[in-house]
Amino acid sequence: MRLVSLAISLFIFWVLLSGHFDAFLLGAGALTAILVAAAGRLFGYTDQEGHPAELILPGLLFWPWLVKEIVVSALGVSKIILSRSLPISPRLLTIWPTQKTAVGVVTFANSITLTPGTITVEAERDRNHIRYLTVHALTDETAAGLETGDMDRHVTTFEGRS
Repeated sequence: MRLVSLAISLFIFWVLLSGHFDAFLLGAGALTAILVAAAGRLFGYTDQEGHPAELILPGLLFWPWLVKEIVVSALGVSKIILSRSLPISPRLLTIWPTQKTAVGVVTFANSITLTPGTITVEAERDRNHIRYLTVHALTDETAAGLETGDMDRHVTTFEGRS
């Protein structure tokens, strides 16, 4: 199932990027997607971490939410940059992720970094589990936004745990 899902995902991605819809090119794109997915099986990137097919549907809810957060944060950081007084209060904070899978923790850390005004600086491991993330926040407001745990809850829901 994961192999078929990967081939379909690759083909859809190819169609979106190419914009070509004639029979020959669609066939070539489909064949290429199938070959790349088959190669993925040989090289081991069709596993749960390489292609988390079970997260495709939850992603349809998570990604729009994340895009909204990115836009809101970008507007906030732009306001700070355009302000003459440059009202920043940078600080490092420790965030304790509640995700249980590597994909979940990586999604959380990357979501923090994608959101303007925050960046994940370090992920502290304890054997195979991430214990905490060190995050740099540009302002007290961006730090408070992370400390509420809203993003953590959204990523945990995306991961499949509520």
